[in-house]
Amino acid sequence: MKKLITGIVGAGKVAHLHARALKNIEINNLRAVYNWKKPKAENFADQYEIKAYDDIERMIQEEKIEVVTICTPHPAHLDCVIASLKAGAHVIVEKPLAVTLEDCDMMIGLAQERRLNLGMISQRRLYQPVIRVKDAIKKGKIGKPILGVVTLFGWRGEDYYNSDPWRGKWELEGGGVLVNQAPHQLDLLQWYMGEIDELFGYWSNFNHPYIEVEDTALAVIKFKNGAFGNIIASNSQDPALYGRIHIFGDNGASLGVQTDGGAMFIAGMSTIEEAPYNDLWTIPKEEPLHDIWKKEDEDFFKRVDPMIYFHQLQLQDFLESIIDKREPMVTGKEGRKTVEIFNAIYESNSTGKPVKFPLRST
Repeated sequence: MKKLITGIVGAGKVAHLHARALKNIEINNLRAVYNWKKPKAENFADQYEIKAYDDIERMIQEEKIEVVTICTPHPAHLDCVIASLKAGAHVIVEKPLAVTLEDCDMMIGLAQERRLNLGMISQRRLYQPVIRVKDAIKKGKIGKPILGVVTLFGWRGEDYYNSDPWRGKWELEGGGVLVNQAPHQLDLLQWYMGEIDELFGYWSNFNHPYIEVEDTALAVIKFKNGAFGNIIASNSQDPALYGRIHIFGDNGASLGVQTDGGAMFIAGMSTIEEAPYNDLWTIPKEEPLHDIWKKEDEDFFKRVDPMIYFHQLQLQDFLESIIDKREPMVTGKEGRKTVEIFNAIYESNSTGKPVKFPLRST
């Protein structure tokens, strides 16, 4: 059985999730970790019995690494991805892929040029209740999707923003709730509904005076297939409530999934509080399945470590995509779509006008 030699870039909170997930994958051979602070890399390496580096290209070349997972804070994604691709490694990146479309396009372009796979972590696509919604849409059970709604009502307090010096600043983080907390829900909305034609959005900071970026944003969307969409994302509800995606069809049936209940987890700081479940399901003759599925999903979450398990599934798919010479489940181009959505909201708020898609790099 072929094993791919892998390395981790970044030795912070989420890197531990990746290391533990990779260790569970049979076709993986985790060999090394990079961090710009060598002592931090060495401490991480000791825990997982791998080698430590403070130079990405040297790590890839000396260890003959074939696949890199990028686990740095997202402001550092571009430099780390470019260095890894130039050194010849396939790359999968934690969300968001980047903050700007220019950065996304540089990554995607270089990956295509070097014929290397570029992917983005979006492990919520692998939640069973999320997959049920996708399958029902594909099978035409709701007819044509005509309305997609994201509601993310969360909370981030001052301690969270003080936990890293880059958080809450336009120049360093590049945005607030849209960039850091909402990408998973934005990804699922476009995955379910299809390509966007036009978006109008607003953002504001209502109750976080100690940060520069938005704590609340909303958008109205017109999709290319004629459907409508709505996004409400907020970090201003204390305690946090939930993250949900609801899809409504032209035959009157409705589907929904609560991807996050209570506070969304913070890697290395908290865990998943509630199992995801289908909170809305009105397909005729399938309504009784709602309660059965919820119990099954809760039982499953108790049997696995959900912080690791779904990362493991996606990382395995990425490794298999390289062996099978195919695209991964979530490509860099798919990751760019999320960045396109939140940049359109920022642009619309700035100009007071709707934004037409696709957005181009400037």
